[in-house]
Amino acid sequence: MQVLHNVDLTPLNTFGLKARARDFVVLADAGELPELVKLPEFNRNSVLWLGGGSNILLMKDYDGLVVHIQNKGIDELSRSDGIVYIEAQAGETWHDFVLKTLSMGLSGLENLSLIPGTVGASPVQNIGAYGVEVKDVIERVRCFDLDTSTFITLSNADCHFAYRESLFKQQGKGRYVIVSVVFALKEQFTANAGYGDLAVMLAEKCAGRQATAQDVSDAVCTIRSGKLPDPKVLGNAGSFFKNPVVAAEEAERLLSVYPDMPHYRQTDGSVKLAAGWLIDQCRLKGHCIGGAAVHDKQALVLVNKHQATAEDVDALARYIRHTVSEKFGVVLDTEPNWLPENF
Repeated sequence: MQVLHNVDLTPLNTFGLKARARDFVVLADAGELPELVKLPEFNRNSVLWLGGGSNILLMKDYDGLVVHIQNKGIDELSRSDGIVYIEAQAGETWHDFVLKTLSMGLSGLENLSLIPGTVGASPVQNIGAYGVEVKDVIERVRCFDLDTSTFITLSNADCHFAYRESLFKQQGKGRYVIVSVVFALKEQFTANAGYGDLAVMLAEKCAGRQATAQDVSDAVCTIRSGKLPDPKVLGNAGSFFKNPVVAAEEAERLLSVYPDMPHYRQTDGSVKLAAGWLIDQCRLKGHCIGGAAVHDKQALVLVNKHQATAEDVDALARYIRHTVSEKFGVVLDTEPNWLPENF
């Protein structure tokens, strides 16, 4: 295991912020984790476990060890009653994995097509799109427990999934290193296509015939490509703000003023709002601060328009949150992880 020093992290974070790592290791085999944690450069309180770099903002050089998780592999474990259990290693690119399952004739991940990042990051954020969250199809997660230096398996329930939340972001933060995820996918496809523009596109695409999982994936890719910039072309970290969840009374207050406001009632009585719509109503599409900008096609996305600095991103995020709060009385929380958190 080779430890490198003063490594450029700019190509390893999709927003493209300039940063370097003091120490850097590539983890190609999860079996090397017991050896890795014994390295003199390793400090569990400061180590950065880096996957695809699509959900982080590197606000300055990283004064510690960065471990780039690159373990690969996709294996079918078993089949039972129409359910197929597939294990994917943490370093697999998420969208490539989704395409692989579709080629195997399996369904369950099609609504999550084209989400950037890796398989290992998917449970952490409980990624979701078009009415589906990854928790809906995760069977279990295999981890390396830094408290005990042993490999353990956590069930779906153990992961404490919630909207854009999980054990790995809360009580288990800094303790568990995800090495692989087992998904429970279906042999028989049932469409989950009631989500706004996805339903419209599928109706046009399928013209009366029954949609397939591949149809849903293709439609999702088309929609996302039309709204979201390719980070290889225009640096970004995907959705920059979480969709806020407010009390029913607060939602009714807003709807009395903005009757066309998109809103999604939750099972607990709360109401989820669309952060992108709130930002758009503040006429912030295209708004720039330094080299950072609100994407002109999707207000939920901030982009690195011209060599943005960390200070540009911070100032733009603060301005958006203040503007939305002033207009709607709703506080937006950011979705990417800021490093350092107290920037």
